This record gives sequence, structure tokens and C-alpha cells, in this order.
Amino acid sequence: MPSSAPSPLAAPQLDPPSPAASPAPAVPAAPVAPAVPATPDARTASADRRRWFALAIVMTAAFMDLVDVTIVNIAIPSIQQETKASVSAIQWITAGYALAFAAGLITGGRLGDIYGRKRLFLIGIGGFTLASALCGFATGPEMLVVARILQGATAALMVPQVLAIVHATFPAHERGKVFGLFGAIVGLGAVSGPLLGALLTEWDLFGLGWRPIFLINLPVGIAGLILGAKFIGESKAPKAVRLDLPGVALITLAMLMLIYPLTRGHELGWPLWGHLSMVGSLFVFGVLVRYQRHKALTDGSPLIELSLFRVKSFAAGIAVQLAFGIGLGIFFLVWTLYMQTGLGWSVLRAGTTGVPFSVAVSVAAGISVQKLVPRFGRKVLQAGALLMVAGLLVHLWESERYGMGITSLQMAVPLVVMGVGMGLIVAPLADAVLSEVPKEHAGSASGLFNTVQQMGTALGLGLVSVVFFGAIGDRLAPAEVGPAFVEAFQQTLWWVAGVLVVIFLVMFALPARPRAHTEGDGPAEDVSGRHAA
Repeated sequence: MPSSAPSPLAAPQLDPPSPAASPAPAVPAAPVAPAVPATPDARTASADRRRWFALAIVMTAAFMDLVDVTIVNIAIPSIQQETKASVSAIQWITAGYALAFAAGLITGGRLGDIYGRKRLFLIGIGGFTLASALCGFATGPEMLVVARILQGATAALMVPQVLAIVHATFPAHERGKVFGLFGAIVGLGAVSGPLLGALLTEWDLFGLGWRPIFLINLPVGIAGLILGAKFIGESKAPKAVRLDLPGVALITLAMLMLIYPLTRGHELGWPLWGHLSMVGSLFVFGVLVRYQRHKALTDGSPLIELSLFRVKSFAAGIAVQLAFGIGLGIFFLVWTLYMQTGLGWSVLRAGTTGVPFSVAVSVAAGISVQKLVPRFGRKVLQAGALLMVAGLLVHLWESERYGMGITSLQMAVPLVVMGVGMGLIVAPLADAVLSEVPKEHAGSASGLFNTVQQMGTALGLGLVSVVFFGAIGDRLAPAEVGPAFVEAFQQTLWWVAGVLVVIFLVMFALPARPRAHTEGDGPAEDVSGRHAA
């Protein structure tokens, strides 16, 4: 299952405008002249073919990233069994990717603006492919954790370039159709990732067990690297923002000081240094805020535009996004462990059990944006939060009633309810949060929005030690493992339900309707290039 909500892909970083005008859009490098006769029609047809090839390449890369997030959770018990990984190592296999991805998203976008989107895309997809190979051939849990962190870092170079390349390649009147395809890619990734992971692990190709879930990226990545070099045109921002590497270092250090003790605390008996580290992370976050204020005053290129938090809807939306990432980060890892370790299900059965959830997310996401949000606004998102709570409570009731004898069919009803609720939130949330952000800060706001979700996921995965493994005894007899995991899963559902109730309440601070709807001036493009619903 996805370790995080399928969110809009990271938007390209936009440059702050001068007082007189907004920045001009980046212009792609001219395509290489075709070998056909140089008539105007031939040149137009060649350029048209090239840009659609480029679109297919970057969309495939985006799909590869989405699948790689969702494909791993379902194989976690198999990885743990073969590598003898500790509880903290298992958490870091998932949390390490999310943390590295979050820390690098904004910087990855700005590097593309400065050095060229095509160049950074190729570096990113090449690095992602290499990291996937290291994951697939990992000799132990430590190497797998390091390779997953590298995978997240290289994905942070690749993913921000996807939409930036589309912006530079397609005129505005065609982007609605193009970004509609991205919605389909998100849905397809949510559905296919868990099922593909289950099939590859169950088939045990060439006796490799879980390893093909990473190795499948190799032919796709190599093809993307070769074809991307040929068909993608280069583009840069006309006035790129400077890098804020100290800001990146501070926010990464603060997250590590918070998450590392959470993941290791249960195993080590919650030592004093862990508590001091978590308290110290608050001090580092404070230093980050002061530094960002200084950076904004001195050269106008902070990593985080703090003035955005004066916009009530944006501040509330960031809180919602963070809490949503925490809740889903906890649920999906725990749910996988519950099915495979607690109930003793095969990886294939666990993977197929989640298909109704993924389908429900995809269907509800499309309906919410196209039909519901234009009519009901914020109430759609709040209904989604309540539906997710209802699905969790039904799941909890069924788990308590049927215990170890629960079936996949019995799980289907609460999973569909949860999936519909999640679909009502993830698709329109970005528009609701960004609708009141000043246009000159749209790029910073979008980058921060996507970064916070990944940070929330990493934090949620770290909290699994507290809310799940903390409820399980240290030394269980084999017969006690299943019941202990089932009971811990039931306790975890209450935590996740509580997070969703908080999300419901915070959503009252979102605009009743995104500005594009209240002003009634037709569909407007947000910073990711998608048309507002």
C-alpha cells in the first residue's frame, strides 16, 4: 500500500518576480533539426513528435517514482525475514526514502532552474536507477537502508523536473490535457504498485525473492536515460533563485534528530540521549526559522518563504498535509505487518486485499475534483476525513469481532470507505491550500506543500515504534506473535483515527471554496500546471 497519500507531483520552482512584472516562462532549447526535408510542415510534425516522446519519458519516470513508494511496503515482511532486519531498519527502509525525498525536493527544483531541467532530470533518473540496483543487490539491511536514502535523494532531483519540463515544452492551452494524464498516472501507480510488488515477491523470479521489486527499475531507468537524452529539450529559468544549502542542512538535521530516536528508541529502551535529541530538534527548528528570516532580508532566496504562513488557509493546509502524512505513514506500514506477520497471509493475498482501496482512491479523486469540489468546496475534504474515520472504526470493529479469522472480503468494505475518503482529500487539497497564496510565491508554496507531506510520512513511519511496536512484547513465543500483532494493530487504528479527527477540525481554516470557484472566472491553473477544479 502506499506509504503516503498520492499527492500532486512537486511543482517546478518559480522565480520571485521583480516589482514590475512576473517572471517570464522558461523557453525550451530548440529541438535538433530532423533529417527529413526542412519544410514548415515537416519541422512542425518533427517537433510535435519530439515533445510527445518527451512527455511519455517524463511521465514514465514519474510513474516509476510513484510505484517505488507503494511497491515497497507490501514486501517489508519478506525483506525482514530474509535479511533479519531489526525493527528500526525496517522503518528506515521506508522512512529513509521519504526523508531524503522531502529534504531534496525544493533544492532539486532550484538546481533544475539553474543548471537545466533536462540535465537534472537525466542525473536524477540515472542516480535513481543506480540506487535501485544497489537496493536490489543489497547484502544486508544496512546497505538497503543507505540505498533507499540514495534512491529518495535522486528521486528529489528527478521528480521536480517533470512538471517543469512539461511547462517548458507545452503551450498553456495544451497543459490541461497533459496534466489530466498525470492524474491517471497517480491513480495507476496507486493501484499497480502494491499488486506488482506482491506478484514480483510471490513469483520469486530467479530465486531472488523480494529483490525484483527494485530491479524492475533498471530497464525502465536505462531506457528513460537514453531516450530522455535524445528527445527532451533543455530549458532553464531566466532568473533562477540561489540555492539555500544551509537551510537544507538545518531542516534535514532537525528531522534526523527527531526521527532517529523515535525509530531506535523502542529497541534501545528509550535512552536519555534519544530524549535529548528530540528536544534538541526543536532548538534546530528554531534556528532554521531565524536563519530563514535573515536569508529573506539579505538576498531574498530563503528555502522556506515564512511570509506564506501569514495566509491562514496556507498555514492550516500545511498542518493538514503534515498530519495526513503522519497518519498514513503509520497506517500503511502497520497494516502490512498486521496482514502478513499477524494474520500470516501471503504477500500476494495482502497485495490483492488492498486493490479495492486503491481503486476507490482513484475513482473518488476524479469525482471530487470534477464534480464535488466546484459545488460543495471545503465540505468535500471534511467529508473525506470523516469517511476515513468511519472506515477505520469499521475495520477496528471487524478486527475485534473476527480476530485471526478475518477475511479479505470482510476487509473490503472498510477499505473502500477509507479509499473514498482519501480520494476526496488528496486530489483537491492542493488547490484549497494554494488558492489564497500570492502569485509571486506560488512556486515556493507548492514546493513546501509537497515537502511537508513527505516529512509527515517520514515522521509517521518513525512513530510506528511508539504506537505499534511499543504495544508488542519484546520476547514473544511463536504462538503469541499473531495475536500480539492483531492487538497492536487495533490500538494503532485509534491513533490514526485521532489524527484524522484533528485534520477534520483544522480544515475549518481552509477557504470555504478555492478562490477560482468563488470568483467564478473559470478554471485557473495552479502552480503545478493542473487546472483547478
